[in-house]
Amino acid sequence: MQNYDVKKDLRSFYTAKKDFEVVDVPALNFLMADGEGSPNTSQLYKDVVQALYATAYAVRALAVDQLGRKHTVGPLEGLWWSDDLSAFTTSRDEDSWRWRLMIVQPEWITGELFEEGLKRAIDKKDPAAAHRVRFDAFHEGRSVQVLHIGPYDQEALTIARMHDEYMPEHDLKPRGTHHEIYLSDARRTDPARLRTILRQPVEPKGV
Repeated sequence: MQNYDVKKDLRSFYTAKKDFEVVDVPALNFLMADGEGSPNTSQLYKDVVQALYATAYAVRALAVDQLGRKHTVGPLEGLWWSDDLSAFTTSRDEDSWRWRLMIVQPEWITGELFEEGLKRAIDKKDPAAAHRVRFDAFHEGRSVQVLHIGPYDQEALTIARMHDEYMPEHDLKPRGTHHEIYLSDARRTDPARLRTILRQPVEPKGV
């Protein structure tokens, strides 16, 4: 059985360079759930991560059983926003952060299969935040992205350079929310070696 791996099959969007680049991200389907608060201290954040992975693996098993199609569960992703961008770049006011955590799904995963997978996840593990998990499409479109290597709390300098230098120099402005794709398992990786794609949807200035 051939295995689908989003990091390989959608390589342009799940790898990134160390220099800023512009990509055009197509519409993709995700498991997703919303919340707010610091990823370091919020119990809700931990509960949502657990619920997303429990559902993702249940959906994966159903796809093998019912469709004969196998895929590697994709990396955790997060959309992040706050009323003030400085909460991410200078003040680092993590308690004010709002987020949408996501795991991308292959195109053959349907809403019906998701519902069945969610039910299986609840029956087997009953994750506390299961009621927050949903299946939806997300079309990011034209975006600036870069690969950040290092601790999450050092991303601020790169984010500031993206917004204050690269975008103005290329006549671009932000559109939508800051996006992070976590390519490394933070539980098993030295913080200095963490690999994270930082992405920001953009549009031309003057639009």
